[in-house]
Amino acid sequence: MFQPGKAPITLTEAAAARVRRLVENAGDEGVIGLRVGVKNTGCSGLSYVVEYAKEQKRLEDVVEDKGVKIFIDPTAVMFILGSEMDYQEDKMFSGFVFNNPNETGRCGCGESFSVAAAQ
Repeated sequence: MFQPGKAPITLTEAAAARVRRLVENAGDEGVIGLRVGVKNTGCSGLSYVVEYAKEQKRLEDVVEDKGVKIFIDPTAVMFILGSEMDYQEDKMFSGFVFNNPNETGRCGCGESFSVAAAQ
């Protein structure tokens, strides 16, 4: 449920540490944070997109948490509102993981998700 004044997405300590490392290792390219969005793809419909951000785009929300900046693509807000961004690493996988309360389904491989249609 939407709560005014609350950030659209939160970060775990592991996610913030990974964002910090990625921005620091980007070098002198002007990277100031990461951008989170979604795209239509996969068998469940939507997939998360994470990319470098060099500037804040028009209408983007900016989440400043734990010393890092996450820019939220305005077309993605309704799909990721209330999500937690985490970073996981083990022998078989390393990457950002989203714990999204809006998800109503996820494909078997975990690459895409779906959300309920607005009533």
